[in-house]
Amino acid sequence: MSMTASVSSTIQSGSLLPPDHDQMISQGHAQPRSEPVGFYNELDLAPPPPDKDLPLEPHQEMLQSDEIHFQYPQQNGMDPQMQLEYEQQLFMQQQQYEQEMLFQQQMNSGPIDWVEDPSVLSQSHLKPGHKATLLSYTQTLELYRQNAKKTNDPELQFEFAAFMIDAGKSLEDSQTRTELFDEAMKLLRRLATNGHAESQHYLAECYSSGFAKGKPDFDKAFPLWVQASKHGHPDAAYRTGRCYDEGLGTRKDSARAVQFYRKAASANHPGAMWRLGVVTLYGELGVTASPRDGVKWLKRSSQAATPEFPFALYELAQLHERGIENIVFVDPEYSISLYSQAAELGHAPSAFRLGECWEYGKLGCKQDPRLSIHYYTLAAQQEHPEACFALAAWYLVGSPGVLPQADAEAYIWAQRAAEKGLAKAMYAMGYFSEVGIGPTKDANEAIEWYKKAAAAGDKRATERLEGVPVDAKKEKGKDEKCTIM
Repeated sequence: MSMTASVSSTIQSGSLLPPDHDQMISQGHAQPRSEPVGFYNELDLAPPPPDKDLPLEPHQEMLQSDEIHFQYPQQNGMDPQMQLEYEQQLFMQQQQYEQEMLFQQQMNSGPIDWVEDPSVLSQSHLKPGHKATLLSYTQTLELYRQNAKKTNDPELQFEFAAFMIDAGKSLEDSQTRTELFDEAMKLLRRLATNGHAESQHYLAECYSSGFAKGKPDFDKAFPLWVQASKHGHPDAAYRTGRCYDEGLGTRKDSARAVQFYRKAASANHPGAMWRLGVVTLYGELGVTASPRDGVKWLKRSSQAATPEFPFALYELAQLHERGIENIVFVDPEYSISLYSQAAELGHAPSAFRLGECWEYGKLGCKQDPRLSIHYYTLAAQQEHPEACFALAAWYLVGSPGVLPQADAEAYIWAQRAAEKGLAKAMYAMGYFSEVGIGPTKDANEAIEWYKKAAAAGDKRATERLEGVPVDAKKEKGKDEKCTIM
């Protein structure tokens, strides 16, 4: 559990309440627990009576001095990790207490004065980038920074660096964001140089994603992954294998790619097991084809599938559609189950395949427009070209009681598919522009789309450019031979 999650769970569990709650009730300083009464229910504090100061409670006394915050846990022999969590608890408790005091002051000022400004009700003044948010980040970062300096624990220092990057991403203040990123990268480089595997891997991810330099830099990422893999980091070993596999930051080397895949797969890495499964199934990267062993790797990967690595589920689903003699039996129902699992993990091709099955009644599915549109939408939201185009077709004809016919939506989704390079979507855009489906009717634009579609291999577009008329029938949902789409 991360430190932030630990603090959150601690607050939610109520462990920050004063231990002598019953005694405080008897003294009139706290309320018995009952129905929620606003902010005060969170800390069981009664609102202070007008013109009368309450004596400080134990947890409030600890909030009076930053010096006490740092010295108290040290006097009790806490290790740096416990000390950091303790100070974060106090910081968050203080923030909550200050919010309650502000609430009480606003209530005492009258029921109307403090709500006249709509921004107060919308809490727009607390949106990311505002000084209030920046102050909160600054205080929390300072707590992290002080404790990171006090310890030689690389894990704590790494978490501080990662926290700075996460915090910086949500800030609109570009100068502060840049300062946080620079400080984090400097710390990560030092930790990586000292052999901290997680820092090496994280830094490599920063370079490969383009975060560090504005564009992907595998020349810097690759050696960091190699170093991290030597320290036993499974994902770094997988990434190293991919670099050798695809020639990213190094020359292609099939033997080394397989070597690193096997190293990561031995640690149950789902991506490595999936890649080994495909390589072994089809005899790639110099590996002798062995369908039986390939399927075994795919099954192992599917059992450890994650949103990042759902690919084995999709591969197995395809195998159970067609079967492999004496190895994989044909089982349409099981294929649907595997596709569904992958789609739930966010795998767009699986969601698209389910959309097809529910639209045309494939793999034992009954035709169901609602489910078809649902799965097409899941895939289209991830910019899957075929799914975008299929969704455009549904909008073009509509489905009674499920989806209203909407030419404008059909145009938008077809355009998305065409911009992704789908030839039949380019042809559809040409037709839409020719007959006036969408914003405007434009013959010149239609010709441009037909040219793009023809160049991409769509024969209908070539015929249309030669003057062959279009047979504009619409049969979406009935068969797969809709002339337009």
